Amino acid sequence: MAIFVQESGPANAPAVVLLHGVGTSGWMWASQVAALATDMRVLVPDLPGHGRSNAQPWISIADTARQVAEVIASRVPAAEAHVVGLSLGGYMGACLAATSSDVVTGAVVSGVNILPFPNPGRMRLMGALIAPVMKWGPVLRANARALNVPADDMDGYQTAARATTRQAFRAVSGEALGFRLPAQAGSSPCPILAVAGENEHDLIKRSLAGIAAAFPKGEARLVPGVGHGWNGEKPGLFTAMVRARVTGDRLSGELVSV
Repeated sequence: MAIFVQESGPANAPAVVLLHGVGTSGWMWASQVAALATDMRVLVPDLPGHGRSNAQPWISIADTARQVAEVIASRVPAAEAHVVGLSLGGYMGACLAATSSDVVTGAVVSGVNILPFPNPGRMRLMGALIAPVMKWGPVLRANARALNVPADDMDGYQTAARATTRQAFRAVSGEALGFRLPAQAGSSPCPILAVAGENEHDLIKRSLAGIAAAFPKGEARLVPGVGHGWNGEKPGLFTAMVRARVTGDRLSGELVSV
């Protein structure tokens, strides 16, 4: 069964793939799709266990990266695209940049940690405890506040979150705790931009330099005044960043070099 993919924009335009975070779906990219699809081909997958792909079990980041690479090869006329990922989507984007440079011409990854977590066992236990109640209203509202989900987006956020399977939530949460960049990153020709919000977890901010250094064409930027889900906090700036990377233009001065 193929994952669900929303497609927008001119068929032969430069292509960009937007990869969502855990507990949501391609819905989270609505602002970016509306802005980018005017002159770009925009592909937005729902990853396994999420959204309209929730009948598929989550297997691993590597397996899902393979599926996304197949989407690019089969659905983009030029068989190549930029990938943009936030949170889980960022881990996916980093994996694709390292292992699938034949179809990925550039990557932007936000909210990715590659450093060891303190007390990973405790973190896994918390994930197991949260999974059974992850769709309850109070839990959803607390998560939405933590992610700074705008009030106008709450209904969409809750619908997307409730479509996520508990299996996917637990599997992704556990896998992300031990994520390390693939060894192929060191020889990948794919340009990658690692970004994080100023209000992100310290481990994610400290990972920026490591991600950039792992790729021959790696860069890192910090975004002042935002947190994890900053594509919703500053959608215009996020979209401008994506457009600049796809077109080769200069990044906004609001993105601070690391």
